[in-house]
Amino acid sequence: MKAFASDNYAPVHPEVIEQIIKVNSEHAKAYGADEVTEKAINLIRQTVGDPNCSVNFVFNGTGANVTGLQTIMDSWNAVICASTAHINVDEGGAPERLLGVKLIDIQTPNGKLTPDLISNIWIRTGDQHTSQPNVVSITQSTEMGTVYTPAEVKALADIAHKNNSYLHMDGARISNAAASLGVSIAELTSKAGVDIFSFGGTKNGLMGAEAVVFFKPELNKKYPWIRKSAMQLASKHRYLAAQFIALLTDDLWKKNADKANAMAQLLRSKIENNPKIKLTQETQSNAIFAILEPNHTLELQKKHNFYVWNDHTGEVRLMCSWDTTIEDVENFAKDINSICK
Repeated sequence: MKAFASDNYAPVHPEVIEQIIKVNSEHAKAYGADEVTEKAINLIRQTVGDPNCSVNFVFNGTGANVTGLQTIMDSWNAVICASTAHINVDEGGAPERLLGVKLIDIQTPNGKLTPDLISNIWIRTGDQHTSQPNVVSITQSTEMGTVYTPAEVKALADIAHKNNSYLHMDGARISNAAASLGVSIAELTSKAGVDIFSFGGTKNGLMGAEAVVFFKPELNKKYPWIRKSAMQLASKHRYLAAQFIALLTDDLWKKNADKANAMAQLLRSKIENNPKIKLTQETQSNAIFAILEPNHTLELQKKHNFYVWNDHTGEVRLMCSWDTTIEDVENFAKDINSICK
């Protein structure tokens, strides 16, 4: 049976494989100086609604986040983020270790920052004895499966800019968020005031490619050296770029995200009336969070692969992917409802 552990478990979409095979002929210039990369960059510019943005491909999400943040941070700076943020919890301390900066993590009920939660962070500005916040980082969709509307992103951008700071978006699941809201990726990024954007693809059908997008061209000036020294520059660059060509052609990004989101909604509908299953978050993208009794979790994990999100509360995370089917959902729902009673 397919796993509900992570959308990282899913295979590469066949159209992505086809595009990689398509560019796998003859010689091509290395390190991004090829025509495939140029085409992919133009597609991303169209998708994010900014013909002048800078686009840089990297291998993974952690690399995208860390190198992107490095362009705008000194060691005495700080990043404001949700306590559940990937940069705070799931990147092995990479932002703090490699950038030498402080993360100011904010407790949230649903993984989302709000202006009210962060408005009092910019205090002691100019005080040499305290870290100076200069970035607000949000994840879209969040680690809790919730999404920011364009208006919510814009409100955070406004408060960051008011305090001479930047808004960074970790868009590992940006496609799921945009599909859920029925808006374009541009409406969630360039049009909402985002300054730096990690454009994720690996969780939505790619083999392994992300893009760092700067909406202020001056922020890209140091990036070529940052990416190289951080070991995120691909020599055979066209194979990263080709994956984004597939993702952004004929709205494959949206088709994949719509499928994953729809399967999550279907799964929720099949378990939400079970009194032994306590759903803890709204299902706004492709994730479901629920509290199960520990013995039920252990029994269910004998047949299905999924993660315990919070060992203290018994909360689990159930993720759907672009290749999750109705049959997969029905099989899992049958087992969880049979066990949790």
